[in-house]
Amino acid sequence: MRKHYIDNLRWITLILLIPYHAAMAWNIWGEPNYIFFEGNKIISSTVVFLSPYFMPVMFMIAGISARLSLQKRTVRQYISERFKKLLIPFVFGTVFIMPLMTYIADKFNYGYQGDFFGHYAVFFTRFTDLTGADGGFSVGHFWFILYLFIISLIAAGIILLQKKILPEKNIGRSLLLLCLWGLPLPLFSGLLSIGGKSLAEYAYIFLAGYYIFSNDHVIVKAEKYKWIFLCIGLTAAVFNVYMFIWSDTPNALLNTIAKYISEWFMINSLLGIGKRYLNFSGKVSKYMSKRSYTFYIFHFIWVVLFQYLLYNICGGNIILLYILPVFSAYGATLLCCEICNRVSFLSFLR
Repeated sequence: MRKHYIDNLRWITLILLIPYHAAMAWNIWGEPNYIFFEGNKIISSTVVFLSPYFMPVMFMIAGISARLSLQKRTVRQYISERFKKLLIPFVFGTVFIMPLMTYIADKFNYGYQGDFFGHYAVFFTRFTDLTGADGGFSVGHFWFILYLFIISLIAAGIILLQKKILPEKNIGRSLLLLCLWGLPLPLFSGLLSIGGKSLAEYAYIFLAGYYIFSNDHVIVKAEKYKWIFLCIGLTAAVFNVYMFIWSDTPNALLNTIAKYISEWFMINSLLGIGKRYLNFSGKVSKYMSKRSYTFYIFHFIWVVLFQYLLYNICGGNIILLYILPVFSAYGATLLCCEICNRVSFLSFLR
């Protein structure tokens, strides 16, 4: 049976990516970005507030979805579907979308004077920090699709092995265990990490989704204690923002503790809230659910393009420079979704 709250949580999380990525143009911690204006603590706070649990929720949802998928498919069919659904769009995005994003970044940040097609050679030959902010090679936001592809293959192997040598048991139902399953996260954070994104950490969350949170009894527990989890998660998230952005005496240990408490308890609370309030299907939810993947593929290029085009128009007005690209990117991204939905040879992007 389809779990509508999973579909709804997915697309609601994804539509937040546009204001999230737009805010990165004002980050104060020196992270390279395709468009960078100036540091702003208030706008940066929104990024830090969301970042601990933003993408982990997506990997958790992917793990739960994998369980649902494997109830209707063999592991072989699942792997074949992952190649089509993830690897092909990843290659498309890296070859056709990322060069445009890094071209704009090179023009805005470093004054590149050449044309777009000439910049293709720069993209495929300049390997620096892999962010793409200097015009060099980058997979950009397609890192999520790449990670999900790799983790799906690893998980398929683990699932096959587990089915052969170890009977699966129902675990993680108690409130205490729901809290304790988050303890290993800091141990994984530095493993197989590229650009601060740990493949090991996300694989653990994916597998937790598959083995633990796909269990209806566990979700019932998450639903029951959703407001407690939310209070803990929000408190930790706010403390994380304060320590990272606003405190005059930063403390790395306290920051790390707050980050992982926020990550785990926000995942639990969002799943519980989703189960309680988002377990429905309507016109809007069906529409957005069918377009969520395409939305992810195209959203960032429009954020970058509109920030670039509107920079001189908005002048020094930070509010306009943030709001106008965000709303323009929503419209352009949804237009891309409609085109891909109606053009048959672009079906691999939906």
